[in-house]
Amino acid sequence: MALSAKTPPPSRRTLLRALGGTAVLGGLAGCGVPAAYVSPGERAGADLSASDHRLTWSNWPLYIDTDDDDSSKRPTLDAFEKRTGISVDYIEEINDNDEFFGKISPALMNHQQTGRDLIVISDWMCARFVRLGWVQEMDRARQPNVAKYLDPLLRSPAFDPGRKYTVPWQSGITGIAYDRRRVGREIRHVKDLWASDLKGRVTLLSGLDEAFALLMQGNGVDITKWTADDFHAVCDEVEKYVKNGQIRRFTGNDYTKDLVSGDVLACQAYSGDVIQLQADNPDIRFVVPEEGAELWSDSLMIPDLARHKTNAERLIDYYYEPRVAAELAAWVNYVCPVPAAQDVLASSKDKDTAALAENPLIFPDTTMRKHLAIARDITSKERVDFAKEWNRIVGL
Repeated sequence: MALSAKTPPPSRRTLLRALGGTAVLGGLAGCGVPAAYVSPGERAGADLSASDHRLTWSNWPLYIDTDDDDSSKRPTLDAFEKRTGISVDYIEEINDNDEFFGKISPALMNHQQTGRDLIVISDWMCARFVRLGWVQEMDRARQPNVAKYLDPLLRSPAFDPGRKYTVPWQSGITGIAYDRRRVGREIRHVKDLWASDLKGRVTLLSGLDEAFALLMQGNGVDITKWTADDFHAVCDEVEKYVKNGQIRRFTGNDYTKDLVSGDVLACQAYSGDVIQLQADNPDIRFVVPEEGAELWSDSLMIPDLARHKTNAERLIDYYYEPRVAAELAAWVNYVCPVPAAQDVLASSKDKDTAALAENPLIFPDTTMRKHLAIARDITSKERVDFAKEWNRIVGL
């Protein structure tokens, strides 16, 4: 495979927008709808992989490499099909975690096929699927590359110890972005957002699951085992800064426009977005605060009753080959879950591609890695009340 650097279109990450989906989700995951849970013995269906060489894969838009001259071609996926003879129906249908949950949950809770063999959703939503028993445990014996190359930082989140049900597709960091020239100094701490000279020119992410962990870290909290008191303390702090005008607004991915225009000087941000912004404005910086930052993933899962489970496991393992992971990383520019891909990029004859190997927002260096953590997810019992409190402050 020829490796070349590619600046992708805007980010795939999307945000939780309203309480509606969250309330339904909390009810299903709790005791209110016990029939929604699927026991381990009822999750597997007849696997047709040996005789039916195909699979259906649902992903987010703009989340895979495409050919520079023909966007309908996906070089890594095309190579998989050619190598294995497995035909992949690749569907870019996931635009929002809650929306997609609503689309496939009726089938899953009623123990019916979803028509999909592989899906990619954010880990905080993956946690719900795992708890509900809506995804199948993968056979790691069929996935030697995953077993060997998966980043140790991503191997054992609280919701899926050992990653039995999920495998990261791409990862990223929620930290702080700021315009160094306009701010006139370095930002190193979460609490730097509350400086008086930034009043009215700070934004936070609107989604509860996207925003809370970094803010807790700013208060010195270990986000792998945060408590309800930690959450309420963050809400009190944010509400104070909303009332005094420090926070300009809460955003989705549109925070990038505010940062580029100068309407905002500092904001909560995703690492992958900032890589793209820096191409046009090197004064825009991304910082992992000294207190730490959240490491997150969008992960691959195989839904219950998938008809091509073995084929799906094979495709997942293919993307964990370092050379394949490197080609994908060169295009999407998020944190690569395969650290071994770094050497592949570094050896590229293309100067721009080789430079990606030194970008800590794609391959975090040793110092940065010490400051990254995967947050404990919000449990189903906590979710409804926490979402009400957060959305009241945000104005959703």
